[in-house]
Amino acid sequence: VQLQASGGGLVQPGGSLRLSCALSGSTLDYTVIGWFRQAPGKEREGVSCISTIDGGTYAAESVKGRYTMSRDNAKNTVYLEIHSLKPEDTAVYYCAATNLKLGFPKTAGEYQHWGQGTLVTVSS
Repeated sequence: VQLQASGGGLVQPGGSLRLSCALSGSTLDYTVIGWFRQAPGKEREGVSCISTIDGGTYAAESVKGRYTMSRDNAKNTVYLEIHSLKPEDTAVYYCAATNLKLGFPKTAGEYQHWGQGTLVTVSS
């Protein structure tokens, strides 16, 4: 099982970015795929997740309205679109997957499979 996160980079405040998470298998091998971020010196934080079953999504209150997840089952890929980027969005972003949970698991311990992370830096 491999998850490959990509799409990070240096972005100016107010800009947008789309992160991708490509799965080696099918997205349907999992029940939920999530995105987490970890800023320097901080704990890993769950920001969004998507049900592979019905496409329902969850976004944390801290990012709601700016972060949007979507999935393309044909490409075995999920996406995280981030708009109106702020310096506090700077972090390494990880995608993770579980096939043991339903609903919207929000903590890192609920996911069994992890990608390597992609760095997002928001700075002028």
